[in-house]
Amino acid sequence: MKITSSEVEHVGKLARIKLSDDEKKRFLSELNAILDYMDMLSLVDTNNIAPTTHTQNIINALREDRIKPSQDVADALSNAPEVKESTFRVPGVIE
Repeated sequence: MKITSSEVEHVGKLARIKLSDDEKKRFLSELNAILDYMDMLSLVDTNNIAPTTHTQNIINALREDRIKPSQDVADALSNAPEVKESTFRVPGVIE
Protein backbone atom coordinates (compact mmCIF):
# COMPACT_ATOMS: atom_id res chain seq x y z
CA MET A 1 0.00 0.00 0.00
CA LYS A 2 1.44 3.33 -1.02
CA ILE A 3 0.54 6.77 0.27
CA THR A 4 -0.18 9.49 -2.25
CA SER A 5 0.79 13.15 -2.00
CA SER A 6 -2.89 14.08 -1.68
CA GLU A 7 -3.12 11.84 1.40
CA VAL A 8 -0.09 13.55 2.90
CA GLU A 9 -1.77 16.93 2.28
CA HIS A 10 -5.00 15.62 3.84
CA VAL A 11 -3.19 14.45 6.98
CA GLY A 12 -1.45 17.83 7.17
CA LYS A 13 -4.82 19.59 7.01
CA LEU A 14 -6.25 17.31 9.70
CA ALA A 15 -3.27 18.12 11.93
CA ARG A 16 -3.58 21.83 11.08
CA ILE A 17 0.00 21.83 9.81
CA LYS A 18 0.99 23.82 6.75
CA LEU A 19 3.48 21.71 4.79
CA SER A 20 5.91 23.06 2.22
CA ASP A 21 6.42 21.15 -1.03
CA ASP A 22 9.76 19.83 0.27
CA GLU A 23 8.12 18.61 3.50
CA LYS A 24 5.34 16.90 1.53
CA LYS A 25 7.93 15.05 -0.56
CA ARG A 26 9.95 14.08 2.52
CA PHE A 27 6.90 12.85 4.47
CA LEU A 28 5.62 10.96 1.42
CA SER A 29 8.96 9.15 1.19
CA GLU A 30 9.19 8.47 4.95
CA LEU A 31 5.60 7.23 5.26
CA ASN A 32 6.00 4.92 2.26
CA ALA A 33 9.22 3.55 3.78
CA ILE A 34 7.32 2.77 7.00
CA LEU A 35 4.56 1.03 5.05
CA ASP A 36 7.13 -0.96 3.06
CA TYR A 37 8.67 -2.14 6.33
CA MET A 38 5.22 -3.13 7.65
CA ASP A 39 4.64 -5.11 4.45
CA MET A 40 7.94 -6.89 5.06
CA LEU A 41 6.88 -7.73 8.63
CA SER A 42 3.56 -9.12 7.42
CA LEU A 43 5.51 -11.79 5.48
CA VAL A 44 6.90 -13.28 8.69
CA ASP A 45 5.22 -16.58 9.60
CA THR A 46 3.81 -16.24 13.13
CA ASN A 47 1.37 -19.16 13.06
CA ASN A 48 3.29 -21.26 15.62
CA ILE A 49 4.16 -18.34 17.90
CA ALA A 50 2.13 -18.08 21.10
CA PRO A 51 0.77 -14.64 21.94
CA THR A 52 2.67 -12.93 24.75
CA THR A 53 1.87 -10.05 27.06
CA HIS A 54 5.24 -9.93 28.84
CA THR A 55 8.78 -10.44 27.66
CA GLN A 56 9.63 -12.33 30.85
CA ASN A 57 7.84 -15.20 32.54
CA ILE A 58 6.50 -13.18 35.48
CA ILE A 59 3.14 -14.01 36.98
CA ASN A 60 2.83 -11.32 39.65
CA ALA A 61 5.64 -8.97 40.56
CA LEU A 62 3.71 -7.30 43.37
CA ARG A 63 4.38 -8.05 47.00
CA GLU A 64 1.73 -9.49 49.27
CA ASP A 65 -0.29 -6.90 51.21
CA ARG A 66 0.53 -6.97 54.90
CA ILE A 67 -0.74 -4.73 57.66
CA LYS A 68 2.17 -3.01 59.40
CA PRO A 69 2.22 -0.29 62.02
CA SER A 70 2.47 3.17 60.54
CA GLN A 71 4.57 6.09 61.68
CA ASP A 72 3.59 7.67 64.96
CA VAL A 73 1.60 10.94 64.45
CA ALA A 74 3.79 12.91 66.85
CA ASP A 75 6.90 11.67 65.07
CA ALA A 76 5.48 12.59 61.65
CA LEU A 77 4.61 16.10 62.85
CA SER A 78 7.89 16.67 64.71
CA ASN A 79 9.56 18.58 61.84
CA ALA A 80 6.46 20.49 60.74
CA PRO A 81 6.84 24.28 60.94
CA GLU A 82 3.28 24.60 62.19
CA VAL A 83 0.82 22.03 63.58
CA LYS A 84 -2.92 22.30 64.28
CA GLU A 85 -4.34 19.50 66.42
CA SER A 86 -2.89 16.38 64.76
CA THR A 87 -2.37 17.77 61.24
CA PHE A 88 0.10 19.87 59.29
CA ARG A 89 -0.97 23.53 59.10
CA VAL A 90 -0.23 25.10 55.74
CA PRO A 91 -0.98 28.54 54.29
CA GLY A 92 -4.29 28.83 52.46
CA VAL A 93 -4.15 28.87 48.67
CA ILE A 94 -7.82 29.49 47.88
CA GLU A 95 -9.56 32.64 48.98
